Amino acid sequence: MSIFIAISHLKQPYASPTSQEKGRTCRNAGQAVRALPIRVITVGKKRSEGVRLLVDEYKTKLKPYCSFEDSLVRSNPRNAQDVRAQVEDEEVAMLKLIGSDDWVVVLDERGRDIDSEQMAELLGDAGNSGASRISFCIGGAYGHGRQVRKRANVTIRLSSMVLNHQIALVVLMEQLYRSWTILKGQNYHHW
Repeated sequence: MSIFIAISHLKQPYASPTSQEKGRTCRNAGQAVRALPIRVITVGKKRSEGVRLLVDEYKTKLKPYCSFEDSLVRSNPRNAQDVRAQVEDEEVAMLKLIGSDDWVVVLDERGRDIDSEQMAELLGDAGNSGASRISFCIGGAYGHGRQVRKRANVTIRLSSMVLNHQIALVVLMEQLYRSWTILKGQNYHHW
């Protein structure tokens, strides 16, 4: 399952850091950042108990920072044999959950790498964009359809390795929490 975040329409600050830039601070840290509600849309089947526990733990940790919604889109909803039809069906369901004024981040294996400070900057920039919500989209086994990719404000990846949707969700949740602690200057992230 290919689940990553790839930045497609962002400015240069989200480029992968050079070795000289490592250890830098987040440009939004300590500044007032509008906390957008976050929705994570994941394509997949029923989650394992361990994943549910971790997601619930991070939902609780995120409460002081922003409202959070977790939406699961059933993979291959019509049991299509054709991969293209499966991706299109998943795409239709995902697009129904994305509002016209959402700031959309697609997680995709072809996306650009970002570090934790850049993820915090991404949240800060989304909060200052005028959007009403930020939606993170985690695709199914065959990735995202063209319309979801086209709708993305940002496309990034969580790893250069392919992650299944459950692992990607846990990594994303931890990074969202880490990003908020960076933005608030709290002692969770080690510079």
